[in-house]
Amino acid sequence: MTESVKIDFAKMDGLVPGIVQDARSGRMLMLGFLNEDSYRKTLETGYVTFWSRTRKKLWMKGESSGNRLRVVDASTDCDQDAMLFRVEVEGDGLVCHEGTVSCFTKNLPLATAEKAEAR
Repeated sequence: MTESVKIDFAKMDGLVPGIVQDARSGRMLMLGFLNEDSYRKTLETGYVTFWSRTRKKLWMKGESSGNRLRVVDASTDCDQDAMLFRVEVEGDGLVCHEGTVSCFTKNLPLATAEKAEAR
């Protein structure tokens, strides 16, 4: 029997973060936000659909580039206020609008544990 899952859209003013991960490589591809309508659309179509906070409308990732995100499986965290979508990327595989496979390409200047211990 499948347990019913209720996503908690109330915590963040109607939005929940949606993490997108490549189902084959495990690489994190992007983060977007979903509202109840975009979540419903994702469930109906099988393709990740976000809520664009800047354009104030539904946005299916890849609708213009062809790099759509076909959901392989999805899960929620223990608080049910964030989602993880494992996907297969259609198109040329360049998910980021900057032309890269992943949106996570800019390294942050963080101290490693080894550097902190050496101080």
